[in-house]
Amino acid sequence: HLLVIKKEMKKIIGIIIATLIGILCVYYGYIVRRVASGTSFYLVWIVLGCAFFLLDIIIYFDVYGKLPKSLQIVIVIAICICAFVFGLVEGLIVGSFSREEAKNLDYIIVLGAQVKDNGPSTVLRYRLDKAVSYLEDNPDTQCIVSGGKGYNEPMAEAECMRKYLLEKGIDDERIIVEDESRNTKENIIYSMRKADLTNAKVGIVTNNFHIFRGVSIAKKQGIKNASGVVAGATKLYIPNNMFREFFGIVKDKLCGNM
Repeated sequence: HLLVIKKEMKKIIGIIIATLIGILCVYYGYIVRRVASGTSFYLVWIVLGCAFFLLDIIIYFDVYGKLPKSLQIVIVIAICICAFVFGLVEGLIVGSFSREEAKNLDYIIVLGAQVKDNGPSTVLRYRLDKAVSYLEDNPDTQCIVSGGKGYNEPMAEAECMRKYLLEKGIDDERIIVEDESRNTKENIIYSMRKADLTNAKVGIVTNNFHIFRGVSIAKKQGIKNASGVVAGATKLYIPNNMFREFFGIVKDKLCGNM
């Protein structure tokens, strides 16, 4: 009877934990949805929450325990591999948060992000403010603003960035506009058409969670001396940004972009 009670207690605790995590995931997805970032990635959190609710059913009916031992082993191995890959990628992302910033770069490329009706999104504003700070400290550096117009944006991201930099006192002669790209790879490729970046010292200006992928893509596309110029990000949305970035890195790696 004692063993049965212990087993039931473990089952109840597992259900409670899975339920709480599921609720947190769904609620966090709702928070991310309210930001109106222009993507539907918040749905991933909703799906993840539902997966934990499904786990409640699996625990309650002891579905895993009724599976053949061989299948149980396969499931455990698969989970361990996924956890290892996820942890490795997230480690690379976090490891780039504190990259040392090179001084007196020839160029910096500010990677585009969503533009709203009232101007740059919060994510983009972090990048632009970092660019302004860097350009003020390094007066010989030229700036390439890179980003085209999305279907849900009032203007090209690059044009919005240019206006923002001008308002902050950056000389227009230091700003090069690339307004056709639609993703990070195109940001780099199209920026290389605007200036000779192959052997130049180039800084990739983007948010901390995106710096690893941005610099890796730049080097893969032929910018030999690419380095990161790290901008901040809103702490509340860092989990969402890093989770989304995991899929972006895996995709770009599989596609040969980095």
